[in-house]
Amino acid sequence: MHLQALLGIQLPLIQAPMAGVQDHHLAVAVSNAGALGSLPCAMLDAAGLREQLQALSGKTNKPYNLNFFCHTSPAVDNVRDAAWRAALAPYYAELGVDPASISNGPGRQPFSAEMAEVLAAFRPAVVSFHFGLPSAELLARVKACGAKVLSSATTVEEALWLQANGADAIIAQGLEAGGHRGMFLTEALSSQLGTFALLPQIIRAVNVPVIAAGGIADAQGVRAAMALGAAGVQIGTSYLCCPEANTSALHRTALFSPAAQHTALTNVFSGRPARGIVNRVMRELGPISSAAPAFPLATAAIAPLRSQAEKQGNADFSPLWAGQNVNGCKAISAAELTAELAKGFAP
Repeated sequence: MHLQALLGIQLPLIQAPMAGVQDHHLAVAVSNAGALGSLPCAMLDAAGLREQLQALSGKTNKPYNLNFFCHTSPAVDNVRDAAWRAALAPYYAELGVDPASISNGPGRQPFSAEMAEVLAAFRPAVVSFHFGLPSAELLARVKACGAKVLSSATTVEEALWLQANGADAIIAQGLEAGGHRGMFLTEALSSQLGTFALLPQIIRAVNVPVIAAGGIADAQGVRAAMALGAAGVQIGTSYLCCPEANTSALHRTALFSPAAQHTALTNVFSGRPARGIVNRVMRELGPISSAAPAFPLATAAIAPLRSQAEKQGNADFSPLWAGQNVNGCKAISAAELTAELAKGFAP
């Protein structure tokens, strides 16, 4: 089945959900332009999700995608947490942050029964997951709402697992992609392939539609992914500078600067590998630090540093998520950008 028919969309293009830099406004603009807009939900509670969905569904009658994380919440490891705070101690002193004032909040929540209840009320066309899939019981509740289910695979093994466990389509997330890696069956970064190496391998291995993601930034990239057999593409970084995104001024400046030519996978902001523009804390602590607590527990201790530094106008401690190809970033409306990207589907 074509991706358009499966998801009820005009263009086989998905705007990648990007937690922290967007809300329903970007999703609405993309869906109304004929592609699939996405709302990131991992940083929302049930009340916040309901509020966003009321706003979203009031502004579009087109299909949209809700994205959730489905990691297992780890127990706090006091030894590791103390080591992490010790690593950050010089920065606390420099920026005048009192370490005693920092809470242990997780920052990102996995998909839950409470969230499934909200979905039942709004019946979204598409629900996507990062880090695998939720339990069979929760997944059944999602499908009972009539939603098609997508999830990210970073290896052939993950793609086969997703197909066997109920995904209707698979996002092949190449190493170039910005933000969190969707890896869930492995922690080995050596297993992570570039989009155009991963995509054909996954297409050969599975029988469901495969969506290409990572490093695709313009119509030419779209054309290349489709030529390799992708059923569609997912694009995130190029949308970061649209007015409908909530990307901060510091982040936008970084995306248009020479610094954006240097990205790396880092775990210092959340405890899990995610691709962002290299900044001071990534250079000095990592980018991959063995001291960082398990995802998402690393976030709490670094958040006050980010807040203080941003007040001083610098992004030394901010996660500047971006893929390896920022050339598609433009300060144009999401509808205009979607129309430009759609030229890649033209015969």
